[in-house]
Amino acid sequence: MKKKMLSLVLVAAMAMTALVGCGGGSKTETKAETKAETAAETTAETEAAAEALPGGGSNIIYIITPSHSNPFFKTEADTAAAKAKELGYETVVVSHDDDATKQSELFDAAIADKAAAIICDNAGADATVEAVQRARDAGIPTFLIDREINADGVAISQIVANNYQGAKAIAEAWVEAMGEEGKYAELLGKESDTNAGVRSSAFHEVIDQYDTLEMVAQQTANWDQTEGYNKTEAILQSNPEITGIICGNDTMAVGAVEACKAAGRSDIKIIGVDGSDEAAAYIAAGEMTGTALQQCALIAEMAVEQADAYLKNGTTGLDEKQLVDCLAITADNVANLKTFVYTEK
Repeated sequence: MKKKMLSLVLVAAMAMTALVGCGGGSKTETKAETKAETAAETTAETEAAAEALPGGGSNIIYIITPSHSNPFFKTEADTAAAKAKELGYETVVVSHDDDATKQSELFDAAIADKAAAIICDNAGADATVEAVQRARDAGIPTFLIDREINADGVAISQIVANNYQGAKAIAEAWVEAMGEEGKYAELLGKESDTNAGVRSSAFHEVIDQYDTLEMVAQQTANWDQTEGYNKTEAILQSNPEITGIICGNDTMAVGAVEACKAAGRSDIKIIGVDGSDEAAAYIAAGEMTGTALQQCALIAEMAVEQADAYLKNGTTGLDEKQLVDCLAITADNVANLKTFVYTEK
């Protein structure tokens, strides 16, 4: 009887142990899972914090653009500097003159000065990547304006005008001004600048729909007014039959207008892209058909505001790639344009 009772006790004890073992094991696993989840969350938070670039430690924002002799880039630089000062930053405003080597040296200067952030209209889609990465490695965030680079995740923001949309819009106005027929020439921007290809492609998406419009000359004028003048002069001599010229920017377009005026050709329909005051004056005078306004002042302000938000919060809250629409400017609305700013009247 005692032996039987002992057996029953042992069986009950084993059953209880098994139950406790199952329950205890489940509890232990839950605790382990919770610890693992907490650790993972902590690691993710730490990694996210580590990814946020704190800036170099100073209160300086470097503003690096192409030459300020071009009013477009001067507007960018002046607007960015004014906004940065308004937000309490010191500024260093410099130009790389579309020289990738000089730009690289300016990035090194920003790193040496422990810049808080860099605002840059870059000197080459490929050539700029390494410089932006060096700044990133030094903890300095870069905010690109006007021109993109051929890399994602290196700059914090890439804010550019919607060149494709803008070029298409002004090409449509030009086709109408041409009466949908005639021979024409094209002046291209710098080959190293992605905008040059984007604008040309957009022009042709509209124009090439018309068999009655024929391009007889296409030359690079490197965004330059003097080159625009000289190339147009040569094109007019070899192709006097043209009645239109499409230009990748206003600087080249202004050169083209001046060459046409010098040749006594007031019949040629000319368009550009930018929205400069010089182009606006020629549009108002009936000597240029139109331009696509890139809202560079707005874009420059956006970049500085995003730099400020990023330095304070570790994020802009926005996508890296951002497009700002252009506005087609013709004789109908050119009175609303001044210094790259369009104001409804």
